[in-house]
Amino acid sequence: MTTGQIPLTTGRIPLIAGASDADRRRPPRVGHTEEVTSDDGDGDAGRPDAGGEDAGPPGAEGLTVGRAAALVGVSVKTLHHWDAIGLLSPSERTLAGYRVYCGDDIARCHRILVYRELGFPLAEIGRVLDDPGADAREHLRRQRTLLVERVSRLNAVIDAVDRMLAATGGGIRLSPREQVEIFGADWQPAWVEEAEERWGGTAQWAQYAERAAELSPQDWRRIAAATHALDADLASARRSGAAPGSDAANALAERHRALMSTYFDCTHAMQVCLGRMFVDDPRYAAHYDRVEPGLAVWLRDAIFANARAHGVDPASAKWR
Repeated sequence: MTTGQIPLTTGRIPLIAGASDADRRRPPRVGHTEEVTSDDGDGDAGRPDAGGEDAGPPGAEGLTVGRAAALVGVSVKTLHHWDAIGLLSPSERTLAGYRVYCGDDIARCHRILVYRELGFPLAEIGRVLDDPGADAREHLRRQRTLLVERVSRLNAVIDAVDRMLAATGGGIRLSPREQVEIFGADWQPAWVEEAEERWGGTAQWAQYAERAAELSPQDWRRIAAATHALDADLASARRSGAAPGSDAANALAERHRALMSTYFDCTHAMQVCLGRMFVDDPRYAAHYDRVEPGLAVWLRDAIFANARAHGVDPASAKWR
């Protein structure tokens, strides 16, 4: 296993009822065009009020304000506001004098709610609904087109969220089979999960996950090749007797740090912590010593000497 291998809403929309010519019989009142946002919306605490015409008997002719509000899922206050600005008014009265909403009124209310869900201001909704050139089917076609566009935008947002989830998860976008093919037969895909458990709360893991999520299989093959080349050069330096702290050893230590920085911004202090792990963790030590006997200790010492040359004391270095 190599160091290159272990990676360090929307509100409800009631169903749209059929439309009628009643939509075009209600011109907005001049001077009252915008909604009161705190009073208009399904999130209001207000529900159908008790007392007065709001809670009066429905009668055979239609629905009172309170019952209409309960049916379409808005507050009584919202319906009163829409009535006040001429957007939606009860068009009938019972024999007892209650103002009531008929079926055409409820149909208009449903269309208002869809346009509002799509982000239209109330003044614009009034103009759209009162367009003399648009019949009921035209309104439905308009709304369907707008809803399809909104779904497309939401799908794009979902895709972006999925990418962010991938960037904050394991990171490697390779199948287990691809991981073994690229990183070697001794590679264990479970090592990624182990690394996340160990370092998942660090800023460096977040960097690794974000960067790894953007790497293609070709990128990983390039990184794996660079890792194998570095291992070979480390082994050659160890066999040739290059001493930790020499120019050759320092250059190799910097190559190693640059390779680690593929995944996260690796400081000299962080590299010192990795160097300790290469000796203390039997799996890392076994890997380097298979490449060249004694290489794990030599690499650690080379990293320590290079860190000292950059003002970092290996004895007190911490992960930062």
